[in-house]
Amino acid sequence: MAAIGSLIFCTDCGNLLEQNVGKKTSIECDVCGSQNKDTSSKVVITTSKPNAFPSTLRTRLKTDLQEVAEAGVQTDVGTKETCGKCGSDDARYYELQLRSADEGSTIFYTCQQCGHKWRNDN
Repeated sequence: MAAIGSLIFCTDCGNLLEQNVGKKTSIECDVCGSQNKDTSSKVVITTSKPNAFPSTLRTRLKTDLQEVAEAGVQTDVGTKETCGKCGSDDARYYELQLRSADEGSTIFYTCQQCGHKWRNDN
């Protein structure tokens, strides 16, 4: 018998043999009737502890993690964009990708003088 991966073949005629379900020592070929010794690979299941394979990346991720409060994050940037309501050129903006990736993003503006909000689809 010859084993290639999980397939088992008869050594006399080359027929594909059935899997050895009963864990017998030999498998009979359906075509030529010869007895073939079972030399197929056996399944071995092993278990290991998570710390058995140390990883510098895993260690770094655990130690370098930093939490930031949402209130402490500045999400907009100042720019000189003219407000359509009061004419001031002091505005803040942030950018979002609202449409598909191959289209432009949308920029949201807020006037610092009057609070007027508008957007520009790029």
